[in-house]
Amino acid sequence: MDNSSASWENVRRGCVRTLTVVAVAVAALIPAGISGAAAAATSRPGLSGLPAIPAPYLTWYKDAARTCHGLSWEVIAGIGTMESDNGRSTARGVHYSKNRKGAEGPMQFEPATFAEYAVRADRSRKPSPYDPEDAIFSAARMLCSDGGGSARGLKGAIFAYNHARWYVRDVLAIAARYTAAAAMERRHTSHPRPAHRRRAGHRRRG
Repeated sequence: MDNSSASWENVRRGCVRTLTVVAVAVAALIPAGISGAAAAATSRPGLSGLPAIPAPYLTWYKDAARTCHGLSWEVIAGIGTMESDNGRSTARGVHYSKNRKGAEGPMQFEPATFAEYAVRADRSRKPSPYDPEDAIFSAARMLCSDGGGSARGLKGAIFAYNHARWYVRDVLAIAARYTAAAAMERRHTSHPRPAHRRRAGHRRRG
């Protein structure tokens, strides 16, 4: 894998600044069971401190995570955020052609790697690394085959996706922020603030 998209650089810098407070959240993220987080937490901006994940991408991340027991959608979303800002990047290689290192599509697959792990989401056509649904499900398959469904194997699976220690760190940091945002949304939904009643005003008699 390769990160040529300049769009994720600001995201990565923001993650680095929050690493000290993210460690506990990462520990909570790694076990299975996180994938049931509320969609609203990341389909709107502000809660995670990151740009909102487009609704189709969020659905694909969650559905792809269900194909690998123990793999959380937040980790797949962390990779998608790093690689292409969840498909929003206009950098070369995201929606067309290849980047300077040969990576293709929103999940930045090298052709040989995509050929090995390709998942055809739409059975009526050939799989494509430029199709975000195919790319996301293929990324989940690759992560799962490299041990991403277990706490012990998760970091190694992310490292196999992109051979850089900082990449593993930043993906987990982004994933933890999505997880924390989802938890915040659940608490907010479970305990809504009571509506304030307006006091009736007293009219002065003339």
